[in-house]
Amino acid sequence: MSDFYKAMESRRSIHQLSNEALVSQERLEQVIGNALKYSPTAFNAQEQRLVLLMGKRHEWFWNLVKSTLKAIVPAENFPDTEARIDGFLGGVGTILLYQDTTVIKGLQEAYPAYKDNFPIWAMQATGMLKYTLWTSLVEEGYGASIQHYTELVEAEVNKELNIDPSWKMVGQLPFGKAAQAPDAEKTFEPIEERLVILK
Repeated sequence: MSDFYKAMESRRSIHQLSNEALVSQERLEQVIGNALKYSPTAFNAQEQRLVLLMGKRHEWFWNLVKSTLKAIVPAENFPDTEARIDGFLGGVGTILLYQDTTVIKGLQEAYPAYKDNFPIWAMQATGMLKYTLWTSLVEEGYGASIQHYTELVEAEVNKELNIDPSWKMVGQLPFGKAAQAPDAEKTFEPIEERLVILK
């Protein structure tokens, strides 16, 4: 079995992370850059943008998420929420995923017949990038997961990090050395019920 398929099988949501660096910063940036460069986009639009948070910026982000959630989660439920966020905070870094809306709008203007499709295609491309990033990090030995705390913190994050206002946050990918096994054994629906083959 190729390394690609092994990485596919190994990719699981890992929520408890440690900050042990498994590869050099240079290698990490290369892996993330390659995922961004080679993930497909409709019309080769390349509207995806990434922000890699390391060290104090990574910690700042998850502390912001935690304090924001503390203000809205019922007190009796917050310990579980805090434990989940602390699992991400304990990791090596976080990738913030964005879409550059000016690229999408430009395509809508250039190709009006497809204008309603470009936001859909952009989200499809973002999904492929998320999967590529996640699987690539697994291949380097890291655990990771995809999170969506976007609406809660996007405005404050963008202000603090001076993010271009045309960039729309579409997810977060915390990663680090896995400090736990996956939550549960993954189950699968029968392929025969999901795959139709016509000849």
